[in-house]
Amino acid sequence: MKTTAQKHPVSRRRSARGFTLIELLLVLVILGVLAAIVVPKFAGRTEQAREAAAKTQIATFGTVLDAFEVDNGYYPKGKNGLGDLVQSPRDAKNWRGPYIKEVPKDPWGNDYVYECPGKNNPTSYDITSMGPDGQLGGTDDINNWTTKR
Repeated sequence: MKTTAQKHPVSRRRSARGFTLIELLLVLVILGVLAAIVVPKFAGRTEQAREAAAKTQIATFGTVLDAFEVDNGYYPKGKNGLGDLVQSPRDAKNWRGPYIKEVPKDPWGNDYVYECPGKNNPTSYDITSMGPDGQLGGTDDINNWTTKR
């Protein structure tokens, strides 16, 4: 009496067959090529998104700083600058804050640089994100004034 495996030897061999090493390597090469094409495109988008986020945060600072100025008659000054939007400074008689919950870091994890009066905006303030390199100055800084190139 023959068993099922002996009756159909071809079907048994087909079901036990798996991927060969060549097929697996080919799939890995294809995935590697796709990753080499796709990853740089997404990396560029991430940096663009961070730049857009920094510009949005700087615009938000502009709104809350203007509200502070309307209430108090001046923009925050000194080292605490942006911190005056969260906690009332001693000399602010009409402070109606907090104007923001907390002073955020820029998208790269650095503090925003705030100066009042500003060097570029002498009648108000300058706000700068140091950008991806984390250093003040250079072409990657994002700020609230326009520079001529």
